[in-house]
Amino acid sequence: MPEIDAGKADRLTRLAFLCQSYDVQILYAFGSRGREAWEWVQGKRESLSRGPSDLDLGVKPHPEADFPVRRKVELALALEDLFGVSRVDLVFLPEVDPFLAANIIRGERLYAGNGHAADEYDLYILRRAGDCAHLERERLALILESDP
Repeated sequence: MPEIDAGKADRLTRLAFLCQSYDVQILYAFGSRGREAWEWVQGKRESLSRGPSDLDLGVKPHPEADFPVRRKVELALALEDLFGVSRVDLVFLPEVDPFLAANIIRGERLYAGNGHAADEYDLYILRRAGDCAHLERERLALILESDP
């Protein structure tokens, strides 16, 4: 029987409790510290490195959840405390363009209330980005053609 890392179990429990308390269905870490955050949650590192870089987190809230600015700030502060970092940058997936959302889900999934539903959501995001790819190419072509 595999040995359970008490630190990992505690981290996962605290993260799950925090996400459930704030109506977060899925939490992703992405950007330069995404893998480091995942390793910390998995108990593979004692702490996140101290550095100037913030921790980028993507949030998929429950559809019926209300997230005014105050609640977003409270969630960010709670996540800063949990991860022991000086700054967390929260990105709410329903509020961003499909390409940023696709970049976020390619990061590390730290929490999912329902793994199957999270997999389905990831596929939805990738389909959405794929459906808009031709528009993004046109937009970039227009930008590159314009004279400054």
